[in-house]
Amino acid sequence: MKPILEIQNISKQFRIQHERHAYLSLRDSLSSIFKSGPVTNEDFYALRDISFAVNHGESIGIIGKNGAGKSTLLKILSRITPPSKGKIICRGRIASLLEVGTGFHPELSGRENIFLNGSILGMKRKEIIGKFDEIVAFSGIEKFLDTPLKHYSSGMQLRLAFSVAAFLEPEILVIDEVLAVGDAEFQKKCIGKMEDVSKSGRTVLFVSHNLGAVKQLCSKAVCLEQGQIKEMGASEQVINNYLNTSGESKSKIEFSNQKTNFITLESIELMNAVEKSFSLKFDDPLKIKLVFRANQKLQNMMVGIGMTTLDYTPVFTVRINQNLNLEQDDKFETTTIIPHNLRAGIYLISIGMANGNLVYYYNMNAAQLEILNYGTTKYNDIDHGLIICKSEWEVNKLEA
Repeated sequence: MKPILEIQNISKQFRIQHERHAYLSLRDSLSSIFKSGPVTNEDFYALRDISFAVNHGESIGIIGKNGAGKSTLLKILSRITPPSKGKIICRGRIASLLEVGTGFHPELSGRENIFLNGSILGMKRKEIIGKFDEIVAFSGIEKFLDTPLKHYSSGMQLRLAFSVAAFLEPEILVIDEVLAVGDAEFQKKCIGKMEDVSKSGRTVLFVSHNLGAVKQLCSKAVCLEQGQIKEMGASEQVINNYLNTSGESKSKIEFSNQKTNFITLESIELMNAVEKSFSLKFDDPLKIKLVFRANQKLQNMMVGIGMTTLDYTPVFTVRINQNLNLEQDDKFETTTIIPHNLRAGIYLISIGMANGNLVYYYNMNAAQLEILNYGTTKYNDIDHGLIICKSEWEVNKLEA
């Protein structure tokens, strides 16, 4: 059987213009509106010579850093933008979920947009009517079905868009990172539905930075780097190689967003039992010290520390056991000691400070920590899981 999708030497080239102005004063800046400075052009390849085939029923994850060309590839596959070179052979109907609201009309109601979007996907009216109730039930927007789409929140639009794309049974379902817009409950429903779609024999192409979801949903993965295929193969192997070579596996402190209007996080220290360290033996306790300053008066502030794997699988969350009342410029230090038995690997430390639903500070990659593969006791490398469990067994022979 021929592949359902063949991508043959696809390239996408953009021409970028750079215009320089030597104006410094306000008068000159205003006059520059009517003048043109020297213009230079630069050719930029978002994709360069991409080739691979997708078989019927395969689920392919597409991963890579921001700017690697993932979304551009999906837009070409969805015929939103043409390639500069190469061709695509498609032997099935494609449904795409790339951006919230794509294929919808803001003045039409949710009900009317279901039929509009279904028609764009090539569905007959009878087919849409047959799936209508399932689409509405899954989306959870029954009360707003006859409300114009322009009054929907982005999350409601996403719910409707995903439901239409998933339930109208295209042969190929193409989904971008847009699922990140939804709430946690709906994301879980989406993942479950995508698993059902894949198991039903249809083809899924899935772009996401949630590598755990890619590993769960996709048997294969394509890693893009600077518009080219770096690796393609089994999803677990491709993801592991991506994490090990992307620079994300280096232990460090990341201070890209340490200050907000509410809080300045002045320092983070990771320590073992004795000293500062970005690495621990697997049975060493983890000590985390935070120093922060209030930028305004804050009431009932909670501090939370979390840990995830590099693909953002949650490991644990701990919270300070008291609410803090802070005056402007108050400076605090908090220290927590966390015993653990984590398997060797690289982990991300997240820091959050909030009062109920009001978030004062959040950084999901505030620091990176390496757990080493040795300690005061040995563990078995063939055992699976994030936690090294110590267990005692009792074996007694029973009478027949």
